[in-house]
Amino acid sequence: MPIPKEILAIERPKNTLVIAYGKERNLYAVRQRIGCKRINGQNRPVNGPVIGRLIDGKYVPIEQIKQKQLEQSSVDIKSWADIELCDSLFKPVLAELEELYTREDALKIYCISILRVCNPGIKDRDLQDAYQESFLSEKYPKVGMSKNTVSQFLDILGRNCSRITEFMRNRVNAVSADAHLLIDGTLKTNNSIVNTLSEFSRKSRIKGTKDISILYAFDLEKNEPVCSKCYPGNMLDLRAYSDFISENKITKGLIVGDKGFPSGSAESEFEANKELHYLNPIKRNSKFISTHKMYDFDSTLAGYDGILYKKAKVSGKQKWLYSFRSSAAAAKEEMDYLRNAKEEETYDAASFRQMQRRFGTIVLECDLDITPEQVYKAYSDRWEIEIVMRYYKTSCDFGTTREHDDYSVIASEFCDFLSCLLPYKLINKFDSCKLLEKHTY
Repeated sequence: MPIPKEILAIERPKNTLVIAYGKERNLYAVRQRIGCKRINGQNRPVNGPVIGRLIDGKYVPIEQIKQKQLEQSSVDIKSWADIELCDSLFKPVLAELEELYTREDALKIYCISILRVCNPGIKDRDLQDAYQESFLSEKYPKVGMSKNTVSQFLDILGRNCSRITEFMRNRVNAVSADAHLLIDGTLKTNNSIVNTLSEFSRKSRIKGTKDISILYAFDLEKNEPVCSKCYPGNMLDLRAYSDFISENKITKGLIVGDKGFPSGSAESEFEANKELHYLNPIKRNSKFISTHKMYDFDSTLAGYDGILYKKAKVSGKQKWLYSFRSSAAAAKEEMDYLRNAKEEETYDAASFRQMQRRFGTIVLECDLDITPEQVYKAYSDRWEIEIVMRYYKTSCDFGTTREHDDYSVIASEFCDFLSCLLPYKLINKFDSCKLLEKHTY
């Protein structure tokens, strides 16, 4: 269909032509001619880009049209306060990342970690919208956050897992020799059928899902996580313990573990590193308890109400035992025992008397000759690592793995570690301003 004469008569720039477009060919664009080409002995015009439109009998330059168009990537009002606070506290971590990664890659890791904190439970496909709607896109512009970009980046990041390990080792190296390191783990749902980390754990019978196991080390003095690593869900803590210490080159400090992390499972690591020490509970059926009569308490613990203790040296070993009994905890355990025995009609006087000595007790082993007060406080403060795991699963909503292959899982867990580190920097800041005295985190 020829273009109407009245359309062609509209004033427009020289060396241009009018083209019709649209479903009904009733819309008109102005295209620039940029030269000519000699073909078969004839000069043929060469058309260039569209430089405008013919609208309501007037020529409108393309620049004016673009200025008025709404763009999906353009956001006028962006979230600022949360991003500004997180960025101000988290910038040292960006510097740590830039020691091992390019500025471009470090910013991707950094932005993903912050967005996962400011938007708990956010999926990778939503990161770009969150980035564009926050001040991160102003402070650090042009960081690729599209679904495909993030997916490909996590795979590459996980494939270069040695750099993740080096990052963790750098953080561990900054730990002081007199630091208290709390080590614990958590299980995370991972039902992927294509990665080797997804296995049935000891809790799978109850949950009915596969898991991966995440180990964390927490610096009690700095009040923040130091390093982490993921393992198959069926790996026992005692097997992962030695590997975790060796992999991250933890060579100094006092490791405060739980019953799942016996010192014997990492004995070679403690022997090789003279500045590395352990403090962890032993099982109530351990022969050390009866041999050294650790339930025969001989003193009260200074500074604590209702706590008895006993300290004993293990003959022939660089090891001390510390036992404690809390009268409040003993009363509660005894009440729970009797309630269950009544409900199940299983009360036995002899069995009760045998169990009664254990109620409210805990026995710890340590390769340092320190005061019972120091031991009790160090183990009591172990609750902080439990809070880390709680923040990990609830506040940050990291209870489920959303990646599939091994490399992406490793990379995503690295970002989750950084996202778990950020809340503690926030907590430390809030605490220094005394905000937590009146408000919850």
